[in-house]
Amino acid sequence: MEIEKTTSDATMDVVPASNAVSFPGKPNFKPLKAHEISDGQVQFRKVPVPPHRYTPLKKAWMEIYTPIYEQMKIDIRMNLKARRVELKTRPDTPDISNLQKCADFVHAFMLGFDVCDGVALLRLDELYVESFEIKDVKTLRGEHLSRAIGRLSGKGGKTKFAIENSTKTRIVIADTKIHILGSFANIKVARDSLCSLILGSPAGKVYSKLRAVTARLAERF
Repeated sequence: MEIEKTTSDATMDVVPASNAVSFPGKPNFKPLKAHEISDGQVQFRKVPVPPHRYTPLKKAWMEIYTPIYEQMKIDIRMNLKARRVELKTRPDTPDISNLQKCADFVHAFMLGFDVCDGVALLRLDELYVESFEIKDVKTLRGEHLSRAIGRLSGKGGKTKFAIENSTKTRIVIADTKIHILGSFANIKVARDSLCSLILGSPAGKVYSKLRAVTARLAERF
């Protein structure tokens, strides 16, 4: 049985154009500047300078100062009394994250990385610095420790360069501390290779494993 529509139902179906609801346009807000995000407060970062990096910092100061001040729009100064590099935001700083990037860049230089390698931290978001000690992998003393450091570097730094080039990372071996700069996946590959060398694997075995892993990484990307 079909039910006929009443006149009242028919009028409900059609909404007259005069009663149509008009929605306001989408609001368009300008992006906040760095000093506005923090309620107008100036953000600071302080990076301590170890004694052995004081002279290299003096020599490379303009190379560090120029990209931070001119491109990232962050104020930087060297506090000679406290022996630390101090960074702060400016009213024209385009992004608040620039301050942390600059602090990471200066910290990477203090760890022993070259300025040209550290600048990558300013330009790319997915780069990190990871640090660990040889004793974290295996407890070694005396000559055993010296031999492990020698295995990591190789003759004339050959092993270190091979790991750096194949994994697209940069490695600093400072006594028993090891610092790796790179992306998350690449740091993992480099760290696994270094740990194998510390545990006593010969360089040839590490190279062949590296070839297989880097080929797999190249396929993935």
